[in-house]
Amino acid sequence: MATTLQRMLGASDVTEPWQIQVFGVRHLSPSGAWHLRKFLDRVQPELILVEGLADAVDLTRHWVKKGTKPPIAILAYTADLPVRTLVYPMARYSPEYQAVLWAHERRVPLEFIDLPSNIFLGLQDQEYRRMEWAVREVTNEADESDKSEGEAVAESNEQSNSAGSREGEDPLDAQQEEQDHHTEPRRSLYDRMAMQTGEQDYDAYWERNFEHNLSDEAYRLAASELGKSLRELEQDSLHRRAENLVREAHMRRCIVEAIARGVSPSKIVAVVGAFHAPVLNGEHSPMSDEELAGLPRRESKLTLMPYSYFRLSAQSGYGAGNAAPAYFELMWDALENNDLDGLAGRYLSLVARQVRDGGTHRSTAEVIEAVRLARTLTAMHDGQAPTLGDLRDAAVTLLGHGDLSSIATALAHVDVGTAIGELPAGVSRTSIQEDFDRALLKLKLEKYRSTVKQDLALDLRENRQAKTEATAFLDLARSSFLHRLRVLGINFATVVPVNQQSATWAEHWTLQWSPESEITLVESVLLGETVELATGYKLKVAIEETTTIDAAAALVSDACQCDLPATMEHARKRLQELATESFALVAVARAAFQLMQVVRFGDVRKLDATPLLPLIEELFVQGSLALHDAANCDNAAAKELVVAIDQMNRISLEFHERVDEAMWQRKLQQLSDADDRNPLLSGLACAILLERGWMSNDSLAREVSRRLSPGISADLGAGWFEGLAGRNRYALIARQVLWEQLAEYVASLDDEQFRRSLVFLRRAFGSFSPQEKRNIAENLANVWGVDVDQAAEVLDGPLSETEQQAIADLNEFDFGDL
Repeated sequence: MATTLQRMLGASDVTEPWQIQVFGVRHLSPSGAWHLRKFLDRVQPELILVEGLADAVDLTRHWVKKGTKPPIAILAYTADLPVRTLVYPMARYSPEYQAVLWAHERRVPLEFIDLPSNIFLGLQDQEYRRMEWAVREVTNEADESDKSEGEAVAESNEQSNSAGSREGEDPLDAQQEEQDHHTEPRRSLYDRMAMQTGEQDYDAYWERNFEHNLSDEAYRLAASELGKSLRELEQDSLHRRAENLVREAHMRRCIVEAIARGVSPSKIVAVVGAFHAPVLNGEHSPMSDEELAGLPRRESKLTLMPYSYFRLSAQSGYGAGNAAPAYFELMWDALENNDLDGLAGRYLSLVARQVRDGGTHRSTAEVIEAVRLARTLTAMHDGQAPTLGDLRDAAVTLLGHGDLSSIATALAHVDVGTAIGELPAGVSRTSIQEDFDRALLKLKLEKYRSTVKQDLALDLRENRQAKTEATAFLDLARSSFLHRLRVLGINFATVVPVNQQSATWAEHWTLQWSPESEITLVESVLLGETVELATGYKLKVAIEETTTIDAAAALVSDACQCDLPATMEHARKRLQELATESFALVAVARAAFQLMQVVRFGDVRKLDATPLLPLIEELFVQGSLALHDAANCDNAAAKELVVAIDQMNRISLEFHERVDEAMWQRKLQQLSDADDRNPLLSGLACAILLERGWMSNDSLAREVSRRLSPGISADLGAGWFEGLAGRNRYALIARQVLWEQLAEYVASLDDEQFRRSLVFLRRAFGSFSPQEKRNIAENLANVWGVDVDQAAEVLDGPLSETEQQAIADLNEFDFGDL
């Protein structure tokens, strides 16, 4: 191959085999990091090559700065849409991290030799397109009217690739295979290998055979042999195999370039995943200039970010991490102190401490017995030291007394931990962090960037005493900014619900800064370079993906609160599309109610909400028409409909000049009169008609007489009264005829009917205030012809033994599904 590499090396040299020192590792392996440092001490290389993004090596200068505290991560992301990202996390015990520290301490040059980020992201882009079209072909959705390429490619907000990924595994391909064949998820090659050795999973296999191997060179040679075996048994997708071949060819290219600069192969150490280790030699060709030029690319940006052990753990969905990062840091400390044998005692002592902190006593003797059991378990596997699985089993047996749930929280704390990385101030700041800092300064929120929780009350109305427009609308601008953070999931600010029936100008927030807030902020740069752009993009994606009108209405509200009028209009159009397809009363009412709130907020937020009014009218008509059919439901569904009917009625009151109130009244009357609908909802409809002045006292008396009569089932009668009593109680209390008829109705019931009606009557009166109950007592006193105070004393007084026994009998009654 006539390449630049040939010219650098000389044509006669390029085909000659070369062999460098290769150290294969498992990313996030404490023993690998420990053995690597010892290996580097012995070899004293002149150059260290590390599997990492080739263009990210400059960021490693920040790894060695004072104030850097792992876990940290390299973040690579595309400069334009659709967003793609790569995250390379590092713990203190990562071999790559320790290689960087060793190189810095000895002033030895270090380079990253994996593909640069722009090529990695370009390959990832192609893979998403491949998946997109595969799905479309299966569902027969691919046609010439598809979206443009930028819109068609699925957006990747998750950490979709990593230096720590287990080479040879492709979760996306595995998932597709499961969908194609409708089978149980297949076990990975790694887990199948572990099962053959009697281990429950690959993590246990690796720990017992590699992490506990303290012999010099043993780890490196065993990892190399493992890499060869994995390559022979490889069952990857074509895409993953091709990607690995490209990556390895690029690594060899970097090695050849280093040799061409005059570095002796024997003085070069490459630190790579064990899977790649066997092919980083002169027996395989390096990548040519033409091959490199032909690879796809996406413009990319790089930064460092703090990371957390939770994100690093398998619990966070990062499958290439390890499930117990805090435990493996304990192992790193034990290796550094030459005390691997003491790891079991340290681990179990920490679990016991966590259990004690939770309020449950555990003795030192139980810890000692747990250590003995763990060592017995590992001896049964011919192990040198207990694995995490052995330790957990011993902890459950001795510290949990056989109950995992009693110590699950303690185990999670010791296994995963709460460690969050730190970076020195000013290190590798992203544009969104700088924008965030500018916003804090402009909005006078700097003092709230504290780990101490603080309250912030906002008045969104114009401050007419202010001298400048910025000051006049300071709280409004603060509100929009904090809502943007809320949408992005940045937990710096949490809105506190304020009990307001009509005012829409007050907000209450609690603000508290944390390292996790910083992490989420940095991750948000994947969506946009400023807080505003990131929020707009996230809402845009949500709008395009939403399929329900209530969700679309919620996005209209979010866009309004975030002061993004263009996004609000986009959400309104999507809601308009969905409104023609949805007739479910609960969703329609919820959507219309949220739009009503937006319109109420419109003036105070300086947004023109008038385009929403026709949509509210349309939804109100749909909800009114759906009312009668929706009310044909059971009591469980009726609970949601109670809220929906109330929302519809409040819309009718708020926009009585715009919506069709006459239709709403007719539909309520239809439901109130119906005998074949849910009685709770019929009673509620009657109550609304009464409070709106659409039902006379005579009509109410006739309806009460009809509903509360001995010929009506107790379930229906009492259920109807429960719905009636759910609103406007003072208006009901003032109607003496109602209580006369209720008293007659209860007196007419036999024992079984009374027991069944009591379920609904208890619920109906359960939320009445003491004063309301006293007013009812007065009404009943008049019905019974007794003194009011005497009636109140009897009703409020303690139960007699006979009455207590009657209540006990009622509690034993089987009310079925009531």
